[in-house]
Amino acid sequence: MKCNNLIDQLLKQKKYIIIDGALASELQRRGCDLNDSLWSAKVLIEQPELISQVHYDYFKAGADCAITASYQASPQGFAQKGIDLTTSIALIKKSVELAKQAKQRYLNETGLNKPLIIAGSVGPYGAYLANGSEYTGDYQLSEAAFIDFHIERITALIEAQVDMLACETLPSFAEIKALAKLITNFPSISCWFSLTLKDEHHLSDGTPLTEVIEFLNGCDQIVSIGINCIALEKVTPALEVLSTLTQKPLIIYPNSGEQYDPTTKQWHTNHSHNCTFSNQLPRWIELGAKLIGGCCQTTPDDIAQIARLLKDKM
Repeated sequence: MKCNNLIDQLLKQKKYIIIDGALASELQRRGCDLNDSLWSAKVLIEQPELISQVHYDYFKAGADCAITASYQASPQGFAQKGIDLTTSIALIKKSVELAKQAKQRYLNETGLNKPLIIAGSVGPYGAYLANGSEYTGDYQLSEAAFIDFHIERITALIEAQVDMLACETLPSFAEIKALAKLITNFPSISCWFSLTLKDEHHLSDGTPLTEVIEFLNGCDQIVSIGINCIALEKVTPALEVLSTLTQKPLIIYPNSGEQYDPTTKQWHTNHSHNCTFSNQLPRWIELGAKLIGGCCQTTPDDIAQIARLLKDKM
């Protein structure tokens, strides 16, 4: 069975695909307290309608793709809060339904008939640890243990009929290989793999990108490769490397440059850079970026800006 490559299908209709922006920090900006190991998954329990509203606002801003609120929504994480497996699976599936509701609301209100993608977020094991290790890859598990960690969430997302998977913020090559093996159990699903980096030549855990991308190039279900949640000023150097290593469409969705404190679960403004989406986007396009959006601390206004900047290039 061949995977359903929605990315290629959509890129035949338009030159670029606009990904949404931050979910967790946007929920925080709207009053949610996310100083919790569940992070944005906590809002699935407390204020699910707000998640749907944020998805809707991103579609309204011009996003072609919504990433579900399942990044930190693992059965293991929920279990630490006393939530049983059945309820955990229901919450993961709910993250998909909330995105679908926002998509349908947007299409109904605008009268448009345009393809919009719901990508099921699969965060790394480091996100479950809630100690910032998704930016370092400083954790060790066996292949079987990684698969055991991810399989129930991925199964739930696919059963809830996501269009594809967003395996994102991945810092560990061992985990990447385990995820790639796991998804072969679901041959009809496509996915993107987006990484966090130590520098433009290395994955966060220190593995050379040449080795990582060579491996990902051999995985047919992985239809886009790129980076997310790295600072704006680090995107161009990384793209200069990635563009020489793969022919797959490149995806980038950086954070806005703030620095994350895993202890307080807060982002702090970094005034040391002058990079913006507007002054960086032309170079990213030159380097082959095809899927473009934002991660932590970006807003619907940022996605609207990306949409405006790309409009003349579509």
